[in-house]
Amino acid sequence: MTTVERERLHAGLRSREAFTLRRAQILLASAEAQHPSQIASRLGCAAGTVRNAIHAFHDRGLDCLTEKQRGPKDARPVLDEEKTEQLKGVLHQSPRHFGRPRSTWTLGLLADVAFEQGLTPRRLSHESVRQAIKRLGSGWKRAKRWITSPDPAYARKKKRATV
Repeated sequence: MTTVERERLHAGLRSREAFTLRRAQILLASAEAQHPSQIASRLGCAAGTVRNAIHAFHDRGLDCLTEKQRGPKDARPVLDEEKTEQLKGVLHQSPRHFGRPRSTWTLGLLADVAFEQGLTPRRLSHESVRQAIKRLGSGWKRAKRWITSPDPAYARKKKRATV
């Protein structure tokens, strides 16, 4: 191990990231010729964790001190920009236009209609639809229903009834 590598590992001991701190501890102990099982018992981790850190150091050098990104590298939303704009067009119409017996949209209803209209390859989850709406710059709130009356004196009567 070079002097520069040792310095970076000692700097890693002051890291706020638990992953970096643990890796630095493991690699410095390994540089002192301690066996993986000894390092693991001293640090309270599995011997496999120690071996993985040592192998990562041999493969990637000091880059092993930073944790790899998790999840797919090319994750794209199912509703891309074009489809999201089409979804916006659906939102600007009444659900009744699509044969639904209601006047307000729900996330589930919107997911059903998006699938039926060919905007999505499968029925999406509520969360996927909510995120698509968020990308449009809007938030989602459940529709509220208010009882109103055509009676011109409705507001006065309602106020009197609640007092």
